[in-house]
Amino acid sequence: MACTIDKIKIDKTIEFHGHSCPGLAIGIRVSELAMERLDISECISPVCVAETDMCALDAVQFLTGCTYGKGNLVHKDYGKAAFTFFDRSSQRGFRAVLVNRPNVTDGAARKDAIEMIMAADLDELFRVQEINTPPVKPARILESIQCEACGEMVMESRIRRFAGRNLCIPCFTGQEQKI
Repeated sequence: MACTIDKIKIDKTIEFHGHSCPGLAIGIRVSELAMERLDISECISPVCVAETDMCALDAVQFLTGCTYGKGNLVHKDYGKAAFTFFDRSSQRGFRAVLVNRPNVTDGAARKDAIEMIMAADLDELFRVQEINTPPVKPARILESIQCEACGEMVMESRIRRFAGRNLCIPCFTGQEQKI
């Protein structure tokens, strides 16, 4: 069945992203899948783990409310058009992998790909596997530590010790060339 998301919401998603493209269409459709399977707009503690950094993530953020800033959108740079949605309160979720990813290079092919993605049945677009364990741990607030080289504050888990000093990653990298 073609996309069931309201046209006004789709137009606002395109406006948020800045243009219409196949990647955004993929994000709209995987968000629709999350809305159908998890009622993600009603979830108290949803999470999305995206295995890509493509345009789809703008649609996921806009339509599902999973965002980097809230820590419930996690990027794992695997280069796959795969998305895991999970509702921590119900302990239900799924991983969806795009099948037959369109390879588009010119404007006409892009338009055709968008139309195909938006018109397809969700089960034709994605291979879905149910999961019942959280894909990531909840975000934690950690102490900030001052870098002893540049003076900027750094999240404790990102600080590096070198020659007895606390350094942020850029300052550490500037002093230790083995990384």
